Parts: sequence; C-alpha cells; structure tokens
Amino acid sequence: SMRGSDVDASLHYLARMLRAGEDPRFIARRIMIAAAEEVGMAAPQILQVTVAAAQAVALIGMPEARIILSEAVIAVATAPKSNASYNAINKALQDVDTGNIGQVPLHLRNAPTALMKSWGNHDGYKYAHDYPGAVASQQYMPDELVGREYYHPNNRGYEHDISQRLSQIRNILHKSADNN
Repeated sequence: SMRGSDVDASLHYLARMLRAGEDPRFIARRIMIAAAEEVGMAAPQILQVTVAAAQAVALIGMPEARIILSEAVIAVATAPKSNASYNAINKALQDVDTGNIGQVPLHLRNAPTALMKSWGNHDGYKYAHDYPGAVASQQYMPDELVGREYYHPNNRGYEHDISQRLSQIRNILHKSADNN
C-alpha cells in the first residue's frame, strides 16, 4: 500500500498489524526498507524520517509508538517514488557476480610506497576539486566497463534534479572516454 501511495490503506494495514500484536520494531524495520526501496532518491529525506521513527519506536515503545509508526507510514506513502537506486545496485551486483569487473585504472590506484609508484599507480590522477563543478574528465570505470551506466534516475521528486546534474557529469566523464 505504501508502494502504491495509498496512505489510507497503508494506515489500515498498520493498524491491523498493531492490533494483531506484531512487534513495532519489526514494523519500523519494514517501513525503513520501503523508504529505501520504494522512495529512494526521489525523496531521500524519507529514509532519515523512517530511521528516526525506528529509533523512537525502540526508545518509547507501545502504545505511543503507534503515532510514530503512523508518521513514518504517511511519509513513505505520500512521498514521490523511485526504485532507481534499487535497480542500480542490483545491476552493479550482477556485473560483480558474473565476474564482469575489470582492473581499477592505474591512475586511481593508491601509491603510498615508491614500489607502487614505480608500477604507475596514481600517475595522471586528476583531483576532482581542481576542476569546474568538482568533476574531472578522467576514466573511473575499468576499461571493460567504460560507458556502463547503472543508475537511471526518474523525473520524480529530487531525482529530477539528480537527473539533470548526472547528465552534466556523464557528459564530462564521457569526454575522458572519448580521449582514451
């Protein structure tokens, strides 16, 4: 019900779980999961709301925890929705699980010793904060994964802003791929 943005149905099922004796801490954990999985970056502050609610539920207990859970349910149910973060990490994990990983580019590798420097580690590294917008045009992905995009934000809530910024970032990063 929270996924579908039906706040009234969400509250109804919350009430049923509470009356059935479900542990309010379990309910709070499920609400936090819904905030991350269903709302995501469309309204990232909702995860903070649900974490605070879970902490308050643990500290306060019933019967007052019902009010806190209600606030958290309302926040999740009425928030703009996005599962783009959920999809993004699953795509990245699929690459790792199938061995599609490649080598970390040399310029990104740490070089705390002379030996590591002699291997070429950290050569040509560009410090992002020295560049406009704090985005350096350099390759971050392994060669085998250049151009791979895991995260595809939607245009709901805060993800609309992320989408615009990400487009600018990817344009800068793709310039580095074109130069390789």
